[in-house]
Amino acid sequence: MSGPLAGIKVIELASIGPGPHAGMILADLGADVVRVERRDAPFGLGTQGRNEQLRGRRVIVADLKSGADRTTVVELVKQADVLIEGYRPGVAERLGLGPEECHAVNPRLVYGRMTGWGQDGPLANRAGHDINYLSIAGILNAVGRAGQRPVPPLNLIGDYGGGSTYLLIGILAALWERERSGNGQVIDAAMIDGASNLAHMLWSMYGGGAWNINRGENFLDGGAPFYDTYECADGGYMAVGAVEPQFYQRLLEGTSLAGEDLPGQHDRAGWPTIRARLTEAFLAEPRRHWENVFGSVDACVTPVLSLDEASRHEHVVARRIVENMGGIVQPTPAPRFSRTGTSTPERPPSHAVSADDILADWSAASANEPDVS
Repeated sequence: MSGPLAGIKVIELASIGPGPHAGMILADLGADVVRVERRDAPFGLGTQGRNEQLRGRRVIVADLKSGADRTTVVELVKQADVLIEGYRPGVAERLGLGPEECHAVNPRLVYGRMTGWGQDGPLANRAGHDINYLSIAGILNAVGRAGQRPVPPLNLIGDYGGGSTYLLIGILAALWERERSGNGQVIDAAMIDGASNLAHMLWSMYGGGAWNINRGENFLDGGAPFYDTYECADGGYMAVGAVEPQFYQRLLEGTSLAGEDLPGQHDRAGWPTIRARLTEAFLAEPRRHWENVFGSVDACVTPVLSLDEASRHEHVVARRIVENMGGIVQPTPAPRFSRTGTSTPERPPSHAVSADDILADWSAASANEPDVS
């Protein structure tokens, strides 16, 4: 594999959600990621054997409660740079693969722990999913229309934004620090921590009195008529993000509302009037009309595309943001690098490989590494 992480060896103890997403990104960036699946493989090579999130890595199977299989994994740990686990607190320790056991055989190991609630705290051992972490973090309450129930924002904020993204930040930071200290460390990545950190601007605006705690009444949550979606005559939608005054003016010009006696852009009392007029304007024409009107105008007005439409959009095509890989259209590796470009990821594994083969590969790679001591 090519990429800036070529030569980094990663063990991914099988889990769901942010763990495999983090493993995918590490593999996309060139790391040699080996996923350790349970022998019954409920989430990997079994019923979801072609899970595209497992692209770019090899898989071995192991019963971590078995002494022989655990010993095999420990042999891999001795040569690995990174280990990722997504168990509840204490489970890895009970399996004999906790940080203390792993650092005893490899002090340079970066040990990434991915949970929802974190390694400590009153909820640390409770079950949960993305929606639960967002609800306790105060984020879910902020998403939705005024006077209506909160809307689940997919699982992007907790699982991937606050989860795998922050796990990766921690892993990469620890790898960099290891170059100076020579020692690995443990990364305690919790989805509730990362999601809260993502919401820093929301917290700061609320603390400064610039954010109303009631959802749907603020300028970024659909409360402002210049930052919302509007239905078109054909049932399609346009996304409007005309926050800056010059973009707002072009929005009014494009919808033929510039000459009307409307309230000021930031006159909250006048927002219902502005919204009503924009609603009427967009409903008068199909989405294609508005795409033509705003297609070459800097007004921050764009069509709301389906996944299928997005895959064919000229910008997405030009940058090859998504591509057909093995019959599945999916995002390509990101971000992009000027010198150490990434290669097209290999398809998800269809079968497990021998741990002995991986150990031989890793041993050979270690033998060829330059001595920088």
